[in-house]
Amino acid sequence: MLKPKKKITKKEIKEDKLVTTYFEATTWYETNKKIVNGILVGVVVLAIVIVAYMNNVTANNVKANTELGKVIPYYDQGKFDVAIGGNLQENVRGLQSIVDDYGSTNAGELAKFYLANAYFAQNDYEKALKYFLSVSVSDDLITASALAGAASCYEAKSDYAKAASMYEKAAFKSTKDVNAAENMFHAARNYLTSGNKEKAAELFKKVKKEFPTSVVAREIDRWIAQASV
Repeated sequence: MLKPKKKITKKEIKEDKLVTTYFEATTWYETNKKIVNGILVGVVVLAIVIVAYMNNVTANNVKANTELGKVIPYYDQGKFDVAIGGNLQENVRGLQSIVDDYGSTNAGELAKFYLANAYFAQNDYEKALKYFLSVSVSDDLITASALAGAASCYEAKSDYAKAASMYEKAAFKSTKDVNAAENMFHAARNYLTSGNKEKAAELFKKVKKEFPTSVVAREIDRWIAQASV
């Protein structure tokens, strides 16, 4: 007499699937072991590289910050040659050297700003413009100042349209910037010089409305009239 077939439970079905899946996975791993191990090694190596890079960036930022602190007194004293090139006798690295070696760090980005200002003070507008445009910081005030610096370079090179555009960007970059009114005024003035009277009049009126107590607003009606002719 035939015995009735044993009823397979759901638990046994699940266990069977797990066993099957396990053996399939094991077989796949054995077949692709070299690839898998290679990927795992690659991930580990990448992680090590990233950690090493971050540690290196942090260390370089500390170094750049230290060197920047040594050279800034020369900058503040208006000794721009020394500020740019450094003072070997005093073991002070110049801003150019700091930027060249640590330009990608936070302190290095700040050094770019000082370097650009130093070159501008020496009337080297090409180099000043190069570094003003390359400044990349999270601080809106410094960014606005760098944009205004670039605008000053364009104006010195008689490229009034670009100067106006840069001054305008600087004016709207930060509402907390004490130079916002002045930058807006200079933007308008350069638009006027470049022949864009409509834009100039718009910004002159904006200065009058939004910064009525600013120094540049004292004779703003005369400028508005000039742009409206």
